[in-house]
Amino acid sequence: MADSDPGAAGAAPPAADPNAPEFSLQSVYLKDCSYEAPKGPRIEGQWNPQISLDLNTAAEAISPELREVVLTISVTAKVGEATAFLVEVKQAGVFGVRNLGEEDYRRAIASIAPNVLFPYARSVVSQLVSLGGFPQMLLPPVNFDALYARSLAEAQQKALNS
Repeated sequence: MADSDPGAAGAAPPAADPNAPEFSLQSVYLKDCSYEAPKGPRIEGQWNPQISLDLNTAAEAISPELREVVLTISVTAKVGEATAFLVEVKQAGVFGVRNLGEEDYRRAIASIAPNVLFPYARSVVSQLVSLGGFPQMLLPPVNFDALYARSLAEAQQKALNS
């Protein structure tokens, strides 16, 4: 008996709207990383480091419909004045971008892409610190949506004050 569903016979699904907005992950990769521990894991005193965490996101056009987004995470651990370790990870991804308005594009680059890339970068930071002989380093979750909203509010405030 023949099936009347055209999709059941392996027919292609209806074509997606070519004008629909798209922000899709194409690939994820480690672009660069560095680890420095001036004295290795030999730290004088009790292990209770002061941790400094810096985040940065940058995007570069690869083609009209592809963007490379790079999330840079820098972690510095100090015990007193001595640097225990410094880790920098640049986690990158290639994203397909089509038919996004300017506001949606900025949100995708500053919030959605870093949310996708952060777990990968977090894992690399943890591995590098552990391989260096230090206790496991788990970065706390980051709310990139809130960071993006705060940056928009700061930009609006700066524009009002100018």
